[in-house]
Amino acid sequence: MKTRPVVPRAAASHGVERTIDYYLREGSAATALGFIDALEKAYRHIGRAPASGSPRYAHELDIPGLRSWPLRGYPQVVFYVERVDHVDVWRVLHGERDIPETLRS
Repeated sequence: MKTRPVVPRAAASHGVERTIDYYLREGSAATALGFIDALEKAYRHIGRAPASGSPRYAHELDIPGLRSWPLRGYPQVVFYVERVDHVDVWRVLHGERDIPETLRS
């Protein structure tokens, strides 16, 4: 199985930066580093097996191909679409947000 590059959009990168800032401010450097590690593991996984993510929001929002993958040990979720030559990461969001509303915008 060929690993595809995982390419975060600006909105995904912005969400990651905000999360890291939050963990550094409210938690600790270890928490922020753990988040980065969990995100890197999630990106590696979806690069190898993009079809393994949940299609729940694709059906709910009528966005063909949209999938989600939760970070292990953290409340964030990666939202992405599999492309022929890469994995297009749309957003990295806290799982307790109003995800349908956020993805619509």
